[in-house]
Amino acid sequence: MARTAVAYSDLVPNSNLADPAGTALTAGAGNGGQVADADPELTVLRVVNGATAGTFTVLAGQLPLAIASGQGDLAVSVGSSATEWVGPVESGRFLQNDGSLIFETDQAMTVTAFKVPRNT
Repeated sequence: MARTAVAYSDLVPNSNLADPAGTALTAGAGNGGQVADADPELTVLRVVNGATAGTFTVLAGQLPLAIASGQGDLAVSVGSSATEWVGPVESGRFLQNDGSLIFETDQAMTVTAFKVPRNT
């Protein structure tokens, strides 16, 4: 399988955003999701899990962009039928060389990438 593209749902200043459904992710290494042209410091991920508890992992980036990648991945435990909010995260640790943000799961989960506007 391959990583699933996850598009941003932009939060709107002084307005509202209807609750987006999210993007279903396939579990396992090399699968998961990817936000292209990511802005990690302005990105918040909503992770929704199914019936079995699992782990959602934001993968550490690569040099030269991610100079703090040596700190490793960010693994978040997500309980059974639970929702977790992850981020914002720092680009110096998580930004990939292609400018994306990559995450994987060990259970089928749904994720929504929210982008916080800079002008608020």
